Amino acid sequence: MSNSGNHNSGTVAPKAFGVSAAESRGNAGDTPATTSPIRHLYVHIPFCARICPYCAFYKDLLDRSQTGRFCEAILRELELYQGTGDDRSLLLPSTIYFGGGTPTALSIAQLELLLRGFRERLDLSCLEECTIEANPGSVSARKADLLKKFGVNRISLGIQSWDDHLLRLLGREHNAWQAEESFHLLRAAGFTNINVDLMFGLPGQTIEQWRLILEKTIALQPDHISAYCLTYEEDTEFFLRHARGEFRQDTDADSEFFETAMAMLEHAGYEHYEISNYARPAFSSVHNRAYWLGRDYLGIGPSAVSTVDMRRWQNVCDYRSYIDRVLSCQSAVASIVDLTSEMKRTERIALSLRTRDGVSASELRHSAQQTNEFIALGLLRESDGNFVLTRKGKALADSVVEALL
Repeated sequence: MSNSGNHNSGTVAPKAFGVSAAESRGNAGDTPATTSPIRHLYVHIPFCARICPYCAFYKDLLDRSQTGRFCEAILRELELYQGTGDDRSLLLPSTIYFGGGTPTALSIAQLELLLRGFRERLDLSCLEECTIEANPGSVSARKADLLKKFGVNRISLGIQSWDDHLLRLLGREHNAWQAEESFHLLRAAGFTNINVDLMFGLPGQTIEQWRLILEKTIALQPDHISAYCLTYEEDTEFFLRHARGEFRQDTDADSEFFETAMAMLEHAGYEHYEISNYARPAFSSVHNRAYWLGRDYLGIGPSAVSTVDMRRWQNVCDYRSYIDRVLSCQSAVASIVDLTSEMKRTERIALSLRTRDGVSASELRHSAQQTNEFIALGLLRESDGNFVLTRKGKALADSVVEALL
């Protein structure tokens, strides 16, 4: 592992961030400038043992014949961004997040290859949080021990529900018993920072089922809880079933689910620090907070998005094409956007308003009339120079954000 210092180079490595609008037109070598190292790294591992019918993230069925080459490509792309010598400080992560897909669908040997490879290629002296997403069906004691050994200190466990009927509806490969066993297994391996993912607003789900799911979760005492309302995303089986009228969205019921989660989780001592996220004190997600605060981040892997300074790019959304491109020393980037100040401002407002800290009053100075109306309606309040959603406003967050933008 390199332990080089932070040299704050004025430009980024040509093989890395030099993917610009000019290069896409055939003029290679035009590199965007950055004055500080990238602190936040996302790694997309798209493989799943089963495709869930509601999920719109890029994913594909696990193919053991391809996963070895895929891991090699991930490490190769990391090297292209990492540079050499002083350029190694251009990636000085304080957070790394392995998402998917199902990262733990990889074999023990492949997980070790990846994690060891990141250790060898990165200066991890500033690493504060390293998260990996896991599904209960792919967690084992050996994998848990391996993750702990190689510096993973946060697990995001995709439980979704403790109700077997709802788990089958969601197409999950685990049942409630396996989900609980996997949680205890991770605790036994020494993980002291575990997030549990839950979903509400599911077809046929009752408020009583949701209360029981929350009670079960609270009893396990996870350190962080993410509770998401089901949305019908395009290019999913659930979207088609919704379009055919098999499933219906009930906004009133969704509001009741949301308000129940707020009440029960806050009563249990969890801080509601973002619309969909609750944490015990000092356990909020450092990586996700960086996104919400508009920090620069680098994405590696198929479909991964990066934002550095005023440029955003996304890798090709096909892991086979991604592997072929990277291993033949070609760029994996499929699209590039040069951001404007107004685009960045809009994103800051939309993301910050979802958090407990809210958005700076100066950001909303052009929306004074609308802001005052929301205050009068009890949807916004002022706090330390920021505008923050009230409890009532949180239930209408999307509508408030849309009106202010």
